Amino acid sequence: MLDELQHSQAEAQGRLMNYLTPHGKWSIHSTYSDNHRMMTLSRGDYPIWLNDKDAAELGIEDNDWVELFNDNGVFVQRCAVSARIPRGTVFVYHATERTISVPKSPLRGRRAGMNNSLTRVRLKPVLMAGGYAQFTYAFNYWGPTGVNRDTNVFVRKVEKVEF
Repeated sequence: MLDELQHSQAEAQGRLMNYLTPHGKWSIHSTYSDNHRMMTLSRGDYPIWLNDKDAAELGIEDNDWVELFNDNGVFVQRCAVSARIPRGTVFVYHATERTISVPKSPLRGRRAGMNNSLTRVRLKPVLMAGGYAQFTYAFNYWGPTGVNRDTNVFVRKVEKVEF
């Protein structure tokens, strides 16, 4: 787990799950997801996707507010419950533009970030060998693979949402 849960385990009142941020579903390579047409595609924001059985065990229903957190950060958003999501996994499509629907985190008491708030950059040693072009750097990203998306989070229902 790469030491991302040491402090969060003390706060944990939810379940530990794998956290995946697949390619954006509603705004691929665009930051204009908050226009009227895009907002009608999925609840007007980027939901947290959970397996239906995992959600039921956590007391979460479709469209409930959910909090994800680890030592890196926190993310609060509505939940989309689906049998198509593998058990033990949380999906949040990446590249969100968090200009709307950002409540406070009950756990941390401040505005809850975005999907990347929970990730961090990791270097993949295999890709550093040889000094070739595969060893490149860009802001918040190092190397050709998405190693910064491999993490775990605690998931819990938010009872009272505060903006």
